[in-house]
Amino acid sequence: MTRYFGSYSSHMPVLLKIMSLTSGPVLEMGVGVCSTIILHYLCMGAGRQLISYENNEKYTRGLMQFHGGFHEIKVVDNWDAIDILKPWSVAFIDHAPMERRKVDAGRLANYAEYVICHDSEPKHDRYYKYSEIYPLFKYRYNYEKLFPHTVVLSNFHCFGASFEI
Repeated sequence: MTRYFGSYSSHMPVLLKIMSLTSGPVLEMGVGVCSTIILHYLCMGAGRQLISYENNEKYTRGLMQFHGGFHEIKVVDNWDAIDILKPWSVAFIDHAPMERRKVDAGRLANYAEYVICHDSEPKHDRYYKYSEIYPLFKYRYNYEKLFPHTVVLSNFHCFGASFEI
């Protein structure tokens, strides 16, 4: 039995905010009982495409009931082989292995309006190395109200004083 903790959903306020600001297709890299289910229902209600990728089949087992129609859930063997280089409104990055997240977030810099990366607190940067890709983005918003932290990156939208999560 998999145990889940509140920290697995610390990105939820960010996802909800960014989803409310956008209307196009959504990419999820790394499925989870929190993100996948919420994104599924938000996209279903708005008629948005959602593609969820996961490299660990055990994480997709309980979520395959959400596969179909507007929502594709795909198990991948090779992150380099998936076709993510196309326009996305939202790209949520929360997959394994840890060091892969910065690679895919960087790949999406000029394709996704918003790239949301979970586990972005500085003390874990030695694992995720998000700081290495920050220069690829014009704008960054650090959400630090919940732990682990979440960062939102964009080359399309500025996070002004009115942007509050």
